[in-house]
Amino acid sequence: MLNWEDPLTGLTPQAAKPKTLAAADFSDLLADVTAAEPVPTVAAHPILDRKEPVQQGATGLEHIEIGAKRIQVDDKKIINCRADLNQLVPFKYRWAWQKYLDACANHWMPQEINMNADIALWKSADGLTEDERMIIKRNLGFFSTADSLVANNLVLAVYRHITNPECRQYLLRQAFEEALHTHAYQYVVESLGMDEGEVFNMYRELPAVARKAEWALPFTRSLGDPTFVTGTPEADQRLLRDLIAFYVIFEGIFFYVGFTQILSMGRRNKMTGTAEQFQYILRDESMHMNFGIDVINQIKIENPHLWGAEFQQEITTLITDAVDIEIQYAHDTMPRGVLGLNAPMFEEYLKFIANRRCNQIGLSEQYVGAQNPFPWMSEILDLKKEKNFFETRVTEYQTGGALSWD
Repeated sequence: MLNWEDPLTGLTPQAAKPKTLAAADFSDLLADVTAAEPVPTVAAHPILDRKEPVQQGATGLEHIEIGAKRIQVDDKKIINCRADLNQLVPFKYRWAWQKYLDACANHWMPQEINMNADIALWKSADGLTEDERMIIKRNLGFFSTADSLVANNLVLAVYRHITNPECRQYLLRQAFEEALHTHAYQYVVESLGMDEGEVFNMYRELPAVARKAEWALPFTRSLGDPTFVTGTPEADQRLLRDLIAFYVIFEGIFFYVGFTQILSMGRRNKMTGTAEQFQYILRDESMHMNFGIDVINQIKIENPHLWGAEFQQEITTLITDAVDIEIQYAHDTMPRGVLGLNAPMFEEYLKFIANRRCNQIGLSEQYVGAQNPFPWMSEILDLKKEKNFFETRVTEYQTGGALSWD
């Protein structure tokens, strides 16, 4: 057995003498190797050897030019940008970067919210009326798949066509938040012991829920079309229309009946854990909508030819049709009125919301004189508020490193 004290004599390996092969031997050896392992051919490089034009904007790698001049702020655009999409700075749209930072600072997780009181109330025979239970079920049925629909559209379509890196940075954060929201709904369903098959299939089985999903699907298919590329007025207008459909209407109108109903239950000290989940989701969705509206307005500024009178009328019709669909949803989810709420109140509220959305994208109000019957909803949407109405935690929740005590 060797040890550290043993001399190294005799342990140094002798250099092997090279074996000389005759020409015939070498030919035989080469033949054997070739037969055993065919020499691979080098595949053409998908970018460098490509002859036909490639689609611009999907990855930012399509036209890398070694030694090209550095990116300037004015090189950046929301859509149809030819600048390197992998280069985050210099920022052109600082509002997009700030929204990304704000979203990261407001991180939360569903499991942080205590559901014990909700579980006890849901299991109690006389804790909730049948109308109240229907409101909970139908809203979970809609939202549990609505946020997945938004996330898929975001990842598979919107991200591909927005050609600005700071906006894409926010889109990545938004995609995570949409997944988080779906997680939250699943967490509520599981906590309450609901029939998961019933809840998660409502968007295909219950007309009141299915109608809103069906409205959104054409816009999802449009943006998700793999052959669709921007760069022409018709294609750019199609992209703008679909962004408005999702950010202004789907997230900005279709979510508000459900949010108001669930948050109203929390105000009455019912299903407070579920309501708190919805409150944080509403805060996130408000930020999503505001980001989308900024993107829409920036596209309009950079492409004023897209915002013609005919197109504005088309968008106005989309909004008013959506209001009618959401009003019907209010009737379907509370046919008899509950919690001091009724469907006519939601009709007024949705018209008020629609007027705001029209103003935000530069359209004229469609419902003159519409008022907000739920002023407390405006208070919830105010992110400067110190505490939520459950008095359990800071509404402007922030991660530890971002907390401000001013």
